[in-house]
Amino acid sequence: MANDMCVRRLTRELQSLQKNPLHSPRIMAMPNEENILEWHYVIEGNTGTPYEGGHYHGKLIFPKEYPLKPPSVIMLTPSGRFKPNRRLCLSMSDFHPESWNPMWSVSTILTGLYSFMVETGPTLGSIETTTAQKRKFARQSLDFNVRDSNFCKLFPDLVDLHKERMAERRRLNGGKEPSIQNISVTSPKADEDQMQGILATAAGIVALISVLFAMRFF
Repeated sequence: MANDMCVRRLTRELQSLQKNPLHSPRIMAMPNEENILEWHYVIEGNTGTPYEGGHYHGKLIFPKEYPLKPPSVIMLTPSGRFKPNRRLCLSMSDFHPESWNPMWSVSTILTGLYSFMVETGPTLGSIETTTAQKRKFARQSLDFNVRDSNFCKLFPDLVDLHKERMAERRRLNGGKEPSIQNISVTSPKADEDQMQGILATAAGIVALISVLFAMRFF
């Protein structure tokens, strides 16, 4: 349960965000109505980046000692940059309490997250994908997000945007319901590692069969 200092601070930050919304990139953030320590955010990808047109939903999990201690930073929407639903190792996250500054805020954290997102430096929780794959994730982002009840509850304007886009797709599809493909959240490297694992297992099975077959003649 959050202490009084934490509640007051997060309440002030919510009021500040409502009064002065973040632009360039556009970032929205709202606390869970039942738990002020759990905030949900949406970052819109900027023009001229592989994330253009994407809406990236995630959450910040604050400790009850905030702002004296940093939150966990998680991105839920597949982006091609971060593993979905994993804590990210960032200078302003709970991976690095030694570098945390209590003067930092929700705005600071999310602006810093996007700055790191558009870079290419690796960190714990990041993945490598091509620009084309990042653009594909951006196009699919709202399709993915509307499956999340918290997203739908906290960001109804984006749910309406998704409905408008679906109506346009339906119109272009001759009135037929457009298909929504399953969104793969693995990176090419992960797929490659998985395939290598399968091949290694198959090779081991073949070797075992060969040994058992040879033993029949002894």
